[in-house]
Amino acid sequence: MPTTLITGGTVVSSTGRSEADVLVDGGKIAAVLAPGSVLLGSDLKSSVDTVLDATGKYVIPGGIDAHTHMEMPFGGTMASDTFETGTRAAAFGGTTTIVDFAIQRYGERVMDGLGAWHEKAAGECAIDYGFHQIIGDVNDDSLKAMESLVDEGVSSFKLFMAYPGVFYSDDAQIYKAMRVGAGTGLLTMMHAENGPAIDAMVAELLAQGKTDPYYHGVARAWQMEEEATHRAIMLANLTGAPLYVVHVSAKQAVEQVAAARNHGQNVFAETCPHYLYLSLEDQLGAAGFEGAKWVCSTPLRSKQEHHQDQLWQALRTNDVQTVATDHCPFCMKGQKDMGVGDFSKIPNGIGGVEHRLDLMYQGVVDGRISLERWVEITSTTPARMFGLYGRKGVIAPGADADVVIYDPNGHTSIGVGKTHHMNMDYSAWEGYEIDGHVDTVLSRGRVIIDDNQYLGSKGHGQYVKRALSQYLI
Repeated sequence: MPTTLITGGTVVSSTGRSEADVLVDGGKIAAVLAPGSVLLGSDLKSSVDTVLDATGKYVIPGGIDAHTHMEMPFGGTMASDTFETGTRAAAFGGTTTIVDFAIQRYGERVMDGLGAWHEKAAGECAIDYGFHQIIGDVNDDSLKAMESLVDEGVSSFKLFMAYPGVFYSDDAQIYKAMRVGAGTGLLTMMHAENGPAIDAMVAELLAQGKTDPYYHGVARAWQMEEEATHRAIMLANLTGAPLYVVHVSAKQAVEQVAAARNHGQNVFAETCPHYLYLSLEDQLGAAGFEGAKWVCSTPLRSKQEHHQDQLWQALRTNDVQTVATDHCPFCMKGQKDMGVGDFSKIPNGIGGVEHRLDLMYQGVVDGRISLERWVEITSTTPARMFGLYGRKGVIAPGADADVVIYDPNGHTSIGVGKTHHMNMDYSAWEGYEIDGHVDTVLSRGRVIIDDNQYLGSKGHGQYVKRALSQYLI
């Protein structure tokens, strides 16, 4: 098997950094060595197949985006990225593993939904992938099927307190599913918004002629997120189920999570880059129909209420544990424009799988998080949270050689025609400038990105069976 030596770089982990060389052999990390080490009497540079010079750069574990939606049917259309295009874009941005969502809808069987997503992804992915399972119809058959998910390498399932008539589960259904989660070790993931109340607000706003994208954020008020987050935490407390609240955007929801954690409850929170940088006023409130580009749920929050600053603080204090993208891209033409004249018909989703590592690194440059925390929230904690740690999320002997060489002195300009490989006709991050650059990406020892060139191929990515969460207290 080919061997690679990464030399001269600074290896950064969630706990520190050190000058070290990384030896890759057969798709695995074979050793992390002091610079210039001799192994078995040999000069490594002369004995390996490939030498990658990382002088002046960071060597970090490949990013893990634990929340993506490739080819997801939603709102009368489908997410515009396929598993091929979406994972290729992820690779450009230094993400080497995604965890996507298999879907069971009303009237369908859980294992049929999982099988359908295996068919979509098999042979298509540029990087490794796993699945969560959406349970969109909690019934006796679904609850029984959930008991078999761990054997399939699926150790987490997602419920929705939003979208009545689509994915919505009422409190009794949530209680029953959480009971199964508590008994099997499955991690419950929750979309926490009060769906029925939101639908009532939507109807009121439309009746008043308030149809622009801005009102998507008004209808999904922070109170709806805080209330649902609290309710989910209480149901998890009652059942003993571990709970992971996805795409947290409101500071009040973070407060609910923090309070539960302070009492020793296994409750965790994820946020996304768009909640850290973008706002109700500047993006959803853009002139005309432009705000549709940033319609997602939970929605962007008001910068005047300081949600963004509080989320950054929560990342520093570990009240929010991970950053994912909730990558669910739609084009403006033919998809987002379905909601012209009615914001409730705009497909909900933002594309960002390519830019997460860069956007979070800008947080390091700006002094919002540390270098080690950057690695922790984008790779190590997602690996631990979702049963991948040891194989993913760390640069250590025996781990998969998923490695990113990141240049802190480089520069990245985000936008269509610049760094934008997602299958979308616009960029939600148009014009953003990053003080850093993904130079080289290895997936299981194979260089798939180098100097802005794609060297990978569809089908390289493998399905990864996940163990139970390694992050529980």
